[in-house]
Order: sequence, then structure tokens, then C-alpha cells
Amino acid sequence: MLRMFQKLKGSYRYVVLILALLFGQAYCDLALPSYTSDIINVGVQQGGIPDSVPDKIREESMDRLFLFMSEKEQEQVKNSFTLESGIYTHGHLEKEEREELNGIFAKPMLAVSGLKEGEAADQMRTMMQLPDDADVLQVVGQMPEEQREQMLGEMLTQLDEMPESIVTQGAITYIKGEYQAMGEDMDQLQMSYVLMAGLKMLLLAALIMAASILVTFFSCRVAAKLGHDLRNDVYSKVVSFSSNEMNKFSTSSLITRSTNDIQQVQMVFTMMFRIVLYAPILGVGGVLKVLKTESSMTWILGIAVALILGIMIVLFSVAMPKFKMLQKLIDQLNLVSREILTGIPVIRAFSREKKEEERFEEANAKLTKTNLFVNRTMTFMMPIMMLIMNGISVLIVYSGAYSIDAGNMQVGDMMAFIQYAMQIIMSFLMITMISIMLPRASVAANRIVEVLDTPVSITDPKHPKEVSSDEKGSIVFENVSFAYPGAEEEVLTDISFSAKMGETVAFIGSTGSGKSTLVNLIPRFFDVTHGKITVDGTDIRQMSLKDLRNRIGYVPQKGVLFSGTIDSNLRYGREAASVEEIEQASRIAQATEFISQKKEGLESPIAQGGSNVSGGQKQRLSIARAIAKKPEIYIFDDSFSALDYQTDVALRKALKEETEDATTLIVAQRISTIIHADKILVLDEGRVAGMGTHKELLKSCDVYQQIARSRLSKEELENE
Repeated sequence: MLRMFQKLKGSYRYVVLILALLFGQAYCDLALPSYTSDIINVGVQQGGIPDSVPDKIREESMDRLFLFMSEKEQEQVKNSFTLESGIYTHGHLEKEEREELNGIFAKPMLAVSGLKEGEAADQMRTMMQLPDDADVLQVVGQMPEEQREQMLGEMLTQLDEMPESIVTQGAITYIKGEYQAMGEDMDQLQMSYVLMAGLKMLLLAALIMAASILVTFFSCRVAAKLGHDLRNDVYSKVVSFSSNEMNKFSTSSLITRSTNDIQQVQMVFTMMFRIVLYAPILGVGGVLKVLKTESSMTWILGIAVALILGIMIVLFSVAMPKFKMLQKLIDQLNLVSREILTGIPVIRAFSREKKEEERFEEANAKLTKTNLFVNRTMTFMMPIMMLIMNGISVLIVYSGAYSIDAGNMQVGDMMAFIQYAMQIIMSFLMITMISIMLPRASVAANRIVEVLDTPVSITDPKHPKEVSSDEKGSIVFENVSFAYPGAEEEVLTDISFSAKMGETVAFIGSTGSGKSTLVNLIPRFFDVTHGKITVDGTDIRQMSLKDLRNRIGYVPQKGVLFSGTIDSNLRYGREAASVEEIEQASRIAQATEFISQKKEGLESPIAQGGSNVSGGQKQRLSIARAIAKKPEIYIFDDSFSALDYQTDVALRKALKEETEDATTLIVAQRISTIIHADKILVLDEGRVAGMGTHKELLKSCDVYQQIARSRLSKEELENE
């Protein structure tokens, strides 16, 4: 998968933008629980009053609070508040300054509330022997300073032992009473706070939605570009493969790798930016928020994470081997499907439909069984994760209830903790969901990299040689031997011959004698094992592949046409060919007659693989395609086998006139096709058994004589 990330270099701007959006989305997501907590704690329980710092307070009330503050604290309060018309008010307070003032006001407010009325006031009156209606605070204010400080010190020490939430609630109650005394509408104050917090939450939700949409958009764009680049790279690599590399990978496997495998990788990268990158950001942020909210319950999260990781390890240790097997089974199914579809006529001719159906069903059943095993294994994951999530919620409520009862936590804080815990677990759950696809995508990525990393055996030389024009059209084989990669025996051994411009050299021999292999060495479909081949006086291994193949007009043993039109197929070797040249090539290849019978002529459509034309028509169009290219070397690899005798003769006669300034190499099974060749090479088990003209070989070559006797009548041999 690391190689796949390297392919994202061209999209790094989008990746950076996606990361920025994900951090913004996570910030908004993690802010929502704190607003929920504030609505419950401040909006509902505290009536919209956020802390112990009053927005305004009467002068006489502030003087009472000063009784319980040190001179330094009093000075700080006076610097932060402004006295006007008997009311203390404050301007904008920075966060740190407000936190300091909150610590200063909370305990004095609770002390004033307690001494103003209630059990503490009654105890103080009894201790000081005051009347029941005496104002304790007024008496305390009139005490000698040392006595007052001693008494207040003992009281503040008792307040220090109280839970912070109780101290805060007492201060809030004091501020509510102060606001009511000044005629404030407390219902309106509470509603304003809740509405403002709600609007902020709606704004955050809108930002989350916008960020999510943009991340999805850019993720799809990056993943689509990755898929596009991978398909291009795989295609370019496969096109550069020689027959040696093609034999390493089956056609069905290469198709699977360039379609299904790349699709798997693209899908995972689409999800990766939206989930894999977002999950750790959300998880780490959630942990930091939890530590700030209530660290005494973080052990619950530890249990949840440990359970999730344990389940993931067990499930993937079971499923991972099957993921690797899955892609191989898809290859196998594609292979069987391709063989059956391309061999339907043969299957029907031999009445093997039932047998092939069983073969397909076997491959299909194996794939289905493996798929079901993987999916059934992964289906356990979601219910288990949901069970863990719900169990953790119950555990948090159970543990949080004791903290709330003890006054160490507020209800809103517990709600926020549950939300943060769910966000942390959800981040693991998201990774778990993507990890279902990740192993399969990893296998697919390795298969793609395997293709991309396969060394190409036939490549351009680092410094291609300039080809001399003095020996145009010449071909020379010097002691050429060839063995297929991995094979012990040589297919061709010590082949030497030459062909000059205007000459026709033919190759004949029994099946498996190496005729097609020999001509396939010239365009470097394979490289020779020993010896060398020169074209125009230059070793073909020192020429660029494009230069070499531009000089050759190649007609394969099996005619290959591409979907399009007749005209597009004939222009395949030279798109700039004029209409007259295309028509001339058609006449030479004896294809004019059947082309003219079609309504659209040269613009008649050709189906995929040329399935809408006969074998003979396909072969003639392949020959016309090579002629239209106007090369200096023609290679016909048994390209006249599907032609009748009359068409064969007419084609060779017209071809001889066309190729006077070119070198022609013909592989043939019929002697009649090569009887007029300037030179005939007779191959027998990969060696040259004879070389010369038809008449010379009839006299000197036993192998050729045997071929001639099997192909020609006694009268034809006597005439020769």
C-alpha cells in the first residue's frame, strides 16, 4: 500500500486541504458535547448563569463579599469592576481573568448566603448570643479585624473541604437572588443562554456538514485520479511486456488486476481520507477532551479500547488469509469464463455444455464459499462493537451516578463524557469498518505492484544506433539460437541466412519446427539466446523498438482486427494514408470485392475481435493493413492459410508487384504459396535442413522432398 501513497504526489495539495478540513470538522465535532454539557449545567441547572462572576452586583452586596476576601482579592475585584450609581459592573473579561475572579467570588458568595439565613446563621447567632432577627453579616463587619479574620478563616477552611460543584451551585444561587433583587427577568436570562448555545450548536453542525461534503468531494477526486494513473501505468507496463512477461501473467489475471484490483484500491482511498485519517484525529481529540472533563472515569475507555483491539486482532487473524485467496479465485473465475466464452463453438460441437457448466460452477462455488466465510466473519464485528458501545454507556452512567451523588460531577459533565466516549469508540469503529476493505485492497495493491515491478526483458538500448540507409531492407541471421525462458531445449539452433531488398524468403517445415518463432525474433517479440540478427546492417538489439517495428509490416498467423471500421483497421499502421492508398492496399489483398458488397464500404463497422467477418476476410484485411503501412520488410506468418487457391495466387501476384522494393518473409504450410520464392529455408526440429529455391531443394533436401510429396501430386512433382 505504501507504493499507492507514493502515487499521490501529484495530488498533495488536495491531501493537505482534506487534512485541514478534517481537523476543522473534528474541532467542531468535539465542541458539540461541551455545548450539550453547558445547556444542561448552565442553561437548565444554573438558570443561564455560567459561573460565580456576576455581570452586575449592588454596592452593599459587594461590600459584604469583601468581608470574606483578602485585601489582594478585593483590589483585583475593584480593578475588574466599575462602580456606577451604586452598581458594580464589569467590561469584557479575558478567559484567565474570569477564571481567577470565579475562584475569588465562589466561596465568599457561599459564605454570605450561609450567614444571611439558614442553619449557619442560626448557629452564629447562638454562638455570639445575638437576637434571632440580628443581621449576622452586619455584626461580623463590626468585629475587630483579628477576631473577624480568625472566624472567617475557620469558615473558609470548612468551605475548602466541600466539593467544587456544591460551592459553585451555592454561588449561582447567590447571584440569582442578587439579580432578582435588581429586578432581572430570570426566565428571559435562562432562555437567552439556551438559545444562544443552541444557535452555536447549529452553526457547528452546518460547518461539520460543509466540511464533510468537501472532504468527500476532494477524496473522490484524489481517489479517481489515483485509479486513472494506476490504470495508465498498468496499461503502459503491460503493453511493454514481451511474450516472456505475458506468459508469467495470464490474460484473465491482467484484466482482473487492471480493473477489479484497481477498483478495490480506489474505493479504499476514497474511504481512507474520510475515515482512516479522520478517526485518529477524532479519537485523540476525544481523549484530550475526556481528560479535561472527568479523568476519574478514563479507565472505562481503557477497557473499551482493549476489547475493541482484541476483537479486531482475532477476526483479522482468521479473515486475512481468505482475503488473499479471494483475488486468486476471482482470477480463476475470469479464466474459466474467458475460456468458455471464446470456445463456445467447440463446446457445442463436442456437446460439452454440461461439463463446462460444472467447471464454471466449481470455480463460482469456491469464490462464493470464500466470500461467505469472509463476510460471515466480519458480520460478527458490528454487533460486538455495538454491544461494547452500549455497555460502556451503561458503565459510565453507573459510575457517574456515584460522582454526581457525591457532588464531584454535574449531570452535564457526565453527558459530555458519554458523548466523548462514544466519539472515541466510534473512531475505532470507523477504522474497523475500513479495515474490512483494507486487507483485500492491500492484496489488490500488491498484485498491481507485482505487475508494475516486473522487469521487462526486451527494452530500448540506452544509446540507440543510427541505422544506415545503404542496406535498406536487408535482414541477416548470424548463428541464431533461441530457447524459451525456463526451457532446457532450444527451439532454434544455429540459424544463418540473409535477405536483401526485393527478395522473398520463405520458411517451411513440419509443425513445431520453429517457423513462427524464427520470424517473431525479427520484431523482437523475443530476444535471441545466441547469435545476432541485423536489420539494415544494425543489430536489432541496438535499435530502438519503435524504429525497428516501424520498418516492419507484420501479419500474424491469426488475423486480429479491432473494434471500429474497416478503414480504421487498415489505417492502424499508418493513419496518414490517403484514401487511394487504402483502396490500393485492399485491391492487393483481394479484399475489394467483399468490402464493396457492404453498404457502408470502408466505413463498415468491425465488431470486437472481427467477429462479424469470416476468417478469410479477416486474414485479407490483416494483409491489407500491413500493405497500407508501406514498410520495408513484410512478415507473413502463415497468413494465407484461410485463403482459397485462386485468391492465394491472385494475392501473391499482386503482392509481388507491390513489394519489389521491400523484403518479404513468408511462413507457409503450402508449397504452392512459396514455390516462386527467391529463397526457401526448410526447418526441421529447429535447424536448417535445407536452403535454396524450390527446384534446388527438390533435388538436394530430403525433408523438403517429403513435404513436397505430401502436398503436391506426382504429376506436379514430375513437372517441377
